[in-house]
Amino acid sequence: QVQLVESGGGLVLAGGSLRLSCAASGRSFSRYIMGWFRQAPGKEREFVGCITWSGSNIYYADSVKGRFTISRDDAKNTVYLQMNSLKPEDTAVYYCAASGKAWGTPHLVYEYDYWGQGTQVTVSS
Repeated sequence: QVQLVESGGGLVLAGGSLRLSCAASGRSFSRYIMGWFRQAPGKEREFVGCITWSGSNIYYADSVKGRFTISRDDAKNTVYLQMNSLKPEDTAVYYCAASGKAWGTPHLVYEYDYWGQGTQVTVSS
């Protein structure tokens, strides 16, 4: 079992940058594929990206590709989401999640077993 806590959200201007962190505790962090999702008011939770155990396989949604970067530090049990060139449409609650999948790049909500409580990101134009 894994417990996840997000941090780093806040209010930024369009074009700005923000880095989110997700601290994990519980079972071995390196055994899980880590994902980022976001949910805006009135919309379904959507996939942002994920990173595999080794960090060698990273997958992004088209909406954030080229602007967001996912990384993980297994020694610190932490995964990061670096967000650059932020747009107002990036405004959402951002969640980190852990998947017990043995392979692949899970991008659906039901493929993840553990979730953080989320952190608000607001981008002002």
